[in-house]
Amino acid sequence: MNFNECVRNGQIRKASKDVGLIKSLVKTAEEDLMFLESIPINEQSARKIMSNYYDVLRSILEAIALLDEYKIYTHEAFTFFLKEKKEESYAIQFDRFRKIRNGINYYGKTISPEEAKENKEQICQLMVKLREKYLKGRS
Repeated sequence: MNFNECVRNGQIRKASKDVGLIKSLVKTAEEDLMFLESIPINEQSARKIMSNYYDVLRSILEAIALLDEYKIYTHEAFTFFLKEKKEESYAIQFDRFRKIRNGINYYGKTISPEEAKENKEQICQLMVKLREKYLKGRS
């Protein structure tokens, strides 16, 4: 699959640039990150922490897509959106996190605190890069 196929099958649709929604998504992501930072990562929290960091990353991508006047309706389509933007390495990283999150949420997979911490750091680094490149001064 690719970006154009996602558009044809309705996973990605043209949308109007909603500056209020973009700002809200970014603000909510910032607040969620502050909350997540306050929770220790341990055996009991690792699964939920990982899923929640992924959700914050997805919110940032949703804001970026809206800047480009797209609404994305499936998690997988964000990968193709990033590839369309010529962000292959970001797309690969996002898709890896998507698969980890799906394993946790839908297939009962576990994740160690060490893996959750490592993924958290990588997700945060990716979010910083995306925000600097696409949202700085625009949201």
